Amino acid sequence: MGLTPMATLRGFVKTVAAEAACRTGADRLLAAMAAPAGEPLVLGYHQVVEDGARAEGCIPAMLVRARTLERHLEAVGRRCRFVSLDELGERLESGAPPDRPLAAVTFDDGYRDVYEHAFPLLRRKGIPAAVFVVTDLVGTSGLQRHDRAYRVLTGVLAEPGGAGRVEACLAHLRLPVPALLPVVAGVTVFSVLRALLEGLTASELEAVLEALDREGAAEGEDVAELQPLTWEMVGEMHRAGITIGSHSRTHPLLTHERRDRVRDELRRSRQELEGRLGAPVRHFAYPDGAFDADVVDEVAAAGYRFAYTTCRHRDARHPLLTVPRRLLWENSARDGAGRFSPAIMRCQVHGVFDLVSRCRRDHRRPERGRAWARPA
Repeated sequence: MGLTPMATLRGFVKTVAAEAACRTGADRLLAAMAAPAGEPLVLGYHQVVEDGARAEGCIPAMLVRARTLERHLEAVGRRCRFVSLDELGERLESGAPPDRPLAAVTFDDGYRDVYEHAFPLLRRKGIPAAVFVVTDLVGTSGLQRHDRAYRVLTGVLAEPGGAGRVEACLAHLRLPVPALLPVVAGVTVFSVLRALLEGLTASELEAVLEALDREGAAEGEDVAELQPLTWEMVGEMHRAGITIGSHSRTHPLLTHERRDRVRDELRRSRQELEGRLGAPVRHFAYPDGAFDADVVDEVAAAGYRFAYTTCRHRDARHPLLTVPRRLLWENSARDGAGRFSPAIMRCQVHGVFDLVSRCRRDHRRPERGRAWARPA
């Protein structure tokens, strides 16, 4: 999780701007421009690793160290009152302005290290939180599809002509070639991963991984940080007051899938959780933040009362099913020297960077037939 030279330069620029904004009070003025008054802060994380963990084979932008997470929470707690998603939802439904800014903490995907490292920290500090789980992976040794893809691509792109091999695989399978491909100079594992995730359906990506994975690189038993929660862990956290929400059955980008697949992902995940926990499941997080008007309609039909995104777009018809979140990771509040910056974190809390960070996705109702997406 070290910083590249370009990231270091960006970090220095960001630090100078953040410190200037905090000293002058401009961060509060910009916060008022970034979000409506009284809008809660909902934080989103993924994996929480030990302070000394190398976490090789993991996607860096999904990691936060336990000590860094604690610093984030301490900074947020100085401005906001932490609440559960249920209390947050009640506030949003009532429209009553809080006497103090509210914040909620969420974790996506259901990694086991959230139980091992974040859960004890949250209990020690008395902070409520929520975990959105991918139900088909809970209690198994399987890996998230994006983690498997990252591991496979890391191996393939390290080979001479590796990016060309990815392109050839797509052509052989008669799949659409994402915008990043054919081969471009300076291609990175993460950029190819994003292109494949955003350009293919889940079944298409599975076919690509099967064709590329010659050495069994998708197996992840050697990476403890990638293992999913067990149902025993989920139950223990639920009994301790952690909100358990749905993150679908298998984590596809719902905007890419057929309508029947979307319904199955939403409804069966909720049914599984309610059967296991013996409690209603009201909260849903969109996999990779991907949603459009049709998907939001299906989330409403599946019975969820609240759903959470990864951007600031709101569906005017279903504002409670498009609640914005701010995703953070290890480097979200680091300065150019790689140190934790209170000024940058304060700007994160106030949403200052939201003014320059725009969502690239189109969340409108797409033009597609009854079946949605490509034929099965």
